[in-house]
Amino acid sequence: MSSADTTDIVDTPQNPAETPSTLEGATHDHNHDHAHDHAGHDHAHDHAHAAPALNPECTRQVQVEVSAEEVRHEYAAVLKKYRKLAHIPGFRAGKVPEPVIRRKFADSLRQDVLEALLPAHLRKALDEQGLQPVSQPQVTSLHLVEGEPLRFQAEFEVMPALDVTGYAEVKVERPDVALTEEEFQSELARIRDSHATMETVAEDRPLADGDFAVIRFKGNVQGAETPMPIEGEDATVEVGSSNTVEAFTLALRGAKVGQQMQFEATYPQEFSEPRLAGKSVSYDVEVKSIQKKNLPELDDAFASQLGEFTTIAEFQEKLRERLANEKRRHLEAVAKEKLVAALAERFPFPVPESLVQQQVDARLDRGLRALAAQGMTTEQMRKLDFGHLRVAQRDAALNEVKGLLILDRVAELEHVALTDEEVETQLQLLSYQMREPLESLRKRLTEDGGVAKIQEQMRRDKAVNLLYERMTA
Repeated sequence: MSSADTTDIVDTPQNPAETPSTLEGATHDHNHDHAHDHAGHDHAHDHAHAAPALNPECTRQVQVEVSAEEVRHEYAAVLKKYRKLAHIPGFRAGKVPEPVIRRKFADSLRQDVLEALLPAHLRKALDEQGLQPVSQPQVTSLHLVEGEPLRFQAEFEVMPALDVTGYAEVKVERPDVALTEEEFQSELARIRDSHATMETVAEDRPLADGDFAVIRFKGNVQGAETPMPIEGEDATVEVGSSNTVEAFTLALRGAKVGQQMQFEATYPQEFSEPRLAGKSVSYDVEVKSIQKKNLPELDDAFASQLGEFTTIAEFQEKLRERLANEKRRHLEAVAKEKLVAALAERFPFPVPESLVQQQVDARLDRGLRALAAQGMTTEQMRKLDFGHLRVAQRDAALNEVKGLLILDRVAELEHVALTDEEVETQLQLLSYQMREPLESLRKRLTEDGGVAKIQEQMRRDKAVNLLYERMTA
């Protein structure tokens, strides 16, 4: 075992909030829409799935009938086109008898007639009834026979009536966003520590808290059905650190270079290394050397190593400003999420299942990107149970859609509008983030509807910002 592996043996587990995201945990930002694609990225799964069962409370139906005369006319037009274009051995082009065309291309003729008549008459029926589907209409019954009227029924989901009367009264606790001195000093200490150097202690003295023991060790897991020896050479252990397993600190504290010792370490059930979690290990350890950490002085020379700073005071000022902005943005974002959740709880309403499933798709998409960034391979992704994952994501997706629909309604009531400058600034930011020329990005997003999605999200952001500012005024 290399010294790099020793962290898993002597260090206590990380705070769960600091561990890498899982698929479900990696999909946190409910206000984010992928208005852009990621060329070359293989998600290793197909979002396409059977049409979701529609929410009965949001489902509407239309019955459509097209006259027999129009059906005959369309069949005649399609037949004429086929006779002109069909190439059948034994017949000259354009001279194929109609019965042969009907027999050979029966299914295609019928499909072409449907495609010519059904969408147009469906749209006409929807317009006449003032219906705006939010899901793809599903044809649930269909009668098409040449010489008879075309009859079909389509069902689909519509946006629910959304009454948010009293939305301005919904409030959540306002966070204290001020940066504390303790938070500033903690980050300053972390930065110093990241630039520290290690120095071997030459004097003959025992290990003390804060020292780093360089050790050779061998261990045997107790109670294992098969031997599980573990060993390491030149492993470094910080004595007294909160991240060090207590048994190592107790054994090493007061020890000298060259000293050998035996002790047993018991690991908690939640330990980060699975093979050691909940296990007891007998260790033989030898102290090879003692090292101490040298922290850099907080002076102008150190500041110059950290960026374009001439004095340590300038660096600390910029650091304090950055930390304050980061804390404010984070806490305000959390508060706004709570505000949207409170609005969704205050105003219950039926949600179109098609929108929920679209949000599930978006969450899975973001989760897979996060897993890919963490190193999961395409082959590993293919083994995921996407049926289970879809079910697991549904509740969160439902709540997100509720929040987004409420923000859309608030934006409408508040007459929230975007300026051309605001949209342009957002596109410039995306261009920078995606490293794509602005005009290329603009053209692509305009063609695939991405600009409209960006504008939609920007209106939502302005709506929630407006409510938050009123709440905290």
